Amino acid sequence: MAKNPTDASVAIIVLAAGLGTRMKSKKAKVLHRAGGRTLIEHVVRMCRRVAPPENVVVVVGHQAEQVQEAVRGYGVRFAVQKEQLGTGHAVMAAREAVEGRADYVAVLYGDGPLLEEATLRALIEKEQGSTAAAAIITTVLDDPTGYGRVITDSEGRIQAVVEQKAATPEQLAIKVVNSGIYCFRAELLWKHITELTTDNPAGEYYLTDMVEVLRRAGHDVETMMVEDSSQLLGINTRVELAVVDRILRERKLREVMLAGVTVEKPETVTIDPDVEIGRDTIVGPFTQILGRTKIGEDCVIGAGAVISDSELADGVEVGPLTVIQDSKVGPGARIGPYARLRFGNRIEAGAAVGNFVELKNAELGEGAKALHLAYLGDAAIGPGVNVGAGTITCNYDGLKKHRTEVEAGAFIGSNSTLVAPVKIGEGAYVGAGSVITRDVPADSLALGRSRQVVKEGWARERRKKKGGDG
Repeated sequence: MAKNPTDASVAIIVLAAGLGTRMKSKKAKVLHRAGGRTLIEHVVRMCRRVAPPENVVVVVGHQAEQVQEAVRGYGVRFAVQKEQLGTGHAVMAAREAVEGRADYVAVLYGDGPLLEEATLRALIEKEQGSTAAAAIITTVLDDPTGYGRVITDSEGRIQAVVEQKAATPEQLAIKVVNSGIYCFRAELLWKHITELTTDNPAGEYYLTDMVEVLRRAGHDVETMMVEDSSQLLGINTRVELAVVDRILRERKLREVMLAGVTVEKPETVTIDPDVEIGRDTIVGPFTQILGRTKIGEDCVIGAGAVISDSELADGVEVGPLTVIQDSKVGPGARIGPYARLRFGNRIEAGAAVGNFVELKNAELGEGAKALHLAYLGDAAIGPGVNVGAGTITCNYDGLKKHRTEVEAGAFIGSNSTLVAPVKIGEGAYVGAGSVITRDVPADSLALGRSRQVVKEGWARERRKKKGGDG
């Protein structure tokens, strides 16, 4: 195998045309998600590391447009299987897109996201290093139901692969199964694939029959036994989807822990495959870290936090049950517990967002604080600002959004209402309970509430009129 990241002598056909009726879903099987990605995306990403993108062809059928859209950004090509007449027919549908492009053709499935790059490379290497017409991956399963059985002669040489539907009771007892993953010598594949027939109970063109076809033509077919059968798991039901999701999640958790991240109760934690986490960060139980989130070193992520598509610098502390979405958090900042950063937020170094505070499209300057029960939407909060409990920015007038600006060092008293568009100048104070509708100059005090009136004895007189005892 070439040492380059991809091998131009190899083309890969990914079979992804089926609906997957046992999923009991209106959605094509390969569009279901496990481990943070669609099944087809997992497979295509792995193939891209083995062969050039133009040599990866995805065979689509059911919901073809949606499947193509799911992996369009990877530069792969597509072939359409208008009728789903079996796996052999799917490869025939890809012939025009593949023939003449490579010396070897690997075939695998869009619903098999656990196959590892090293395993596929090993299969290709085995075929490239032999004179055989093809090599197939096999494994041993305690329960081989649903898989094609590998039939060998008395000397252990492969004779045929028999699909479950066509197998005899004796053949069904065999536990050595075909994974459905092949590497063919391209010239021989295209020469003999037209010899496939539909002479089987399903009336389909089985790709598994290529073993017998090639052997009849005088060619050998080799097998590569894979002991880790979990890599070869396909998905037919929601139960199997959950199993695959768990395995993919465990792989990611193992990766981050081996890279120096502490994960408490990892069996409860969800981390998506594109997430990056720095050394000595601690991730609490029941946490979800999703999308393309990047977390720096020495952070603490509290239990039950949900962080998606966000960037957290070094030393950030996220309290329990905090939600952070599409936001950037600077070094040493503290967020939560019970805070919500909806989207478009930028929290600078050392700033603090506390209990039941919600931010949307807001900037919180260095060292600024909003520690209790506040809503700051479409706001620019300067360095060192203190936002009192219960403060809200009124950013929507019923037609469009407006921005609030609070300059450095200002103090916003509790239960203040800042009606945008409005600007609070540097070092200004806003008295508690104020409704602010006009700009406040720097170093000013703004009070936007009625003067307090006290009427002594009023309550006693009221009770007398109501028949109370005074």
